[in-house]
Amino acid sequence: MRPVVAAEATEQGRSVDLLVATNRQVVADPDVRYGNRRDPHLHLTAVSVAMPKGRPEGTVQWPRTTPPQPQTDFHVTRLQTLTTVAQGRGWMRQHRRGGHVLLFVHGYNTTYGEAVYRFAQITADSGVEAAPVLFTWPSSGSLLGYNYDRESTLFSRTALEQTLRLLANDPSINQITILAHSMGSFLAMEALRQMSIRSGPLNPKIQNVILASPDIDIQVFARQFTEIVGPRPRFTIFVAQDDRALLLSRLIAGRVDRVGDINPAEEPYVSGLARAGIVAIDLTRIDDTGGSHHSRFADSPEIVQIIGRRLAEGQQLTTSDIERGGFVMVAAGALHTVGAVVTAPVAVLEAGSRPVPDISGTLAADPDALRTER
Repeated sequence: MRPVVAAEATEQGRSVDLLVATNRQVVADPDVRYGNRRDPHLHLTAVSVAMPKGRPEGTVQWPRTTPPQPQTDFHVTRLQTLTTVAQGRGWMRQHRRGGHVLLFVHGYNTTYGEAVYRFAQITADSGVEAAPVLFTWPSSGSLLGYNYDRESTLFSRTALEQTLRLLANDPSINQITILAHSMGSFLAMEALRQMSIRSGPLNPKIQNVILASPDIDIQVFARQFTEIVGPRPRFTIFVAQDDRALLLSRLIAGRVDRVGDINPAEEPYVSGLARAGIVAIDLTRIDDTGGSHHSRFADSPEIVQIIGRRLAEGQQLTTSDIERGGFVMVAAGALHTVGAVVTAPVAVLEAGSRPVPDISGTLAADPDALRTER
């Protein structure tokens, strides 16, 4: 998917300005711009994305031609490479909205262009009062590239940490919300953990972390969480038991639960999450036309607006939010729900039993303490 500048300007719908940080390698083809190879350096680009008029919320009209057709496709109207931190801060001053930044980290199997267009859609549909910043890491952009992408997230920890430090050190910014999807959630947790190991408590400007369909081994997540020195940001996770992409990931990982497909209303998760102060929102019963049920957070207009207008501001969800969104929320040990949770029978694809690890001990453990055997 190429973020190619459209050949002509026509009447269009909403336009979104993004600041893009990436550790993808620059490629020779200017239409592609950044590929799937890894670069040890961080690159900044200012991108403007326009959307066709009359676009239904929750949808991306992916370009079908090169260049894209402005009447029917998402298309880039402006690209500017920023070569200094000062230029990046200049962009931020021009686009600051109350000093709030929403930083998006995409998931597995995502090209540079797909990341740009998806985040433009999220920004437009969420109504978030924040400067939108995209961190796009070198995903292969291929269904067969799962292992390459996993290694790329580990390679990208320092680049994401650098991005977060640049934002946190900008005097025009006073609040940062991280929204990470799928494998990008693993990268976000690793970067936050690395920052904390390096420097102790996170910068207080990093106030909210939202993990959508997180593709993380549940035990690894518990360990990552405890190794972030408190006080921690406010954590919210979106889960769904019928997420087919995470079902495949779970099978690859030896049938260990992924954070994004747990049932947060059942033990041992309800107790462990409650003690850790993590809010879990179950989207299983949300209607979703997507085949994998892996992007409900962005495809549902109600959910993406809740992200933009409440969660990204660190606000508590209300009963009216739950009723409007049609989801299940577990917070502080209390279950708030509208109707019954409907779980699709995806578990029949698995052979054998599914282990359910108890994460309570890990979430409550002191990562620096030694346990003495008697």
